[in-house]
Amino acid sequence: MVTVDRILQDYDRDGYTIFRDVLDRDLIAEASEHVAWLQARHPELHGEDLGTELVARDPFWVRLVSDDRLLDIAELFVGSDIALFASHYISKPPFSGKPVLWHQDGAYWPLEPMRVVTLWLAVDEATTENGCLRVIPGSHRQDLHELRQRDDIDNVLGSESAVTVDESQAVDLVLAPGDVEVHHPNILHASNANTSPRRRCGLTIRYIPTSTRITSEEQPFVSALLFRGDPGVNVYQPFPAYVEGEHMPFAGAEKFA
Repeated sequence: MVTVDRILQDYDRDGYTIFRDVLDRDLIAEASEHVAWLQARHPELHGEDLGTELVARDPFWVRLVSDDRLLDIAELFVGSDIALFASHYISKPPFSGKPVLWHQDGAYWPLEPMRVVTLWLAVDEATTENGCLRVIPGSHRQDLHELRQRDDIDNVLGSESAVTVDESQAVDLVLAPGDVEVHHPNILHASNANTSPRRRCGLTIRYIPTSTRITSEEQPFVSALLFRGDPGVNVYQPFPAYVEGEHMPFAGAEKFA
C-alpha cells in the first residue's frame, strides 16, 4: 500500500507522481465522448487546442474537473481552499499530433505566487508510441527559465524553455485511462508527436489554492472557478447551467440545470 506520505515524498524529490485508477470507466468514456463533441462543435480548433476559454461555459467540463476524487488529490498539494485556474485537453490524432517541446508550465502563467499543481488525466492510454508525457525528474528545483520561440517545427506551444535539456534523463509516463499524473509548475516536461494508429488524449487541470492570485487583467479570469473552501483573493466565474440541446448530455446533468 502506497501511503500519502510516500506520494508526497516522491513529489518533493522528483517533481511529479502518479495516481492509478482514479476515475471510473463510465466517466472516462464520457470524457472521451466530450472530446469528440467539442471537436464537432468547434471544427476550427485542432484536438490540441480545446482549452481554457471553453471550460466555464461547459457543464460537463466543470463536472469533470470538480470531481471529488480529483479535488481530493489536489488538496494534498494545495490545501483545502481550491480553485480552478485553467484546463485543457491535448488530443493528438493518430499518425500526427504535434509535439510539445520542453517547457515549464509556470513560465506561461499569470499567477502570484506560483503555487499551483497540474493534474494530467489520461482519457486514452498514453504510451511512448502515441506521445505520452515525458518529464525530467528533479528539474522542478530549477528556477523558471525564459522562453524562446520555435517556429522551425510545428508544435503545440510555439515555444520552449530556453535551456539545454539532457533527454537521456527523461522518463516516459505510460498511463492507462483514468490514471492521473501530478506535476509541479517548474518541472521540465514535453511529449513527442503521435506515431501510432491510436489517439492520445489527456486533460490538464490546473488547481490553485485560493490564496494564489490570478494576475490577468481579465477579471474574473475566463476559467477561474471556485470548488472548495474560502474564495480567497480571486473573483470566479459562475457555474454554467445545463441546457438540453446546447450542451453534451451526461450522467448527473440535472444537477447543473
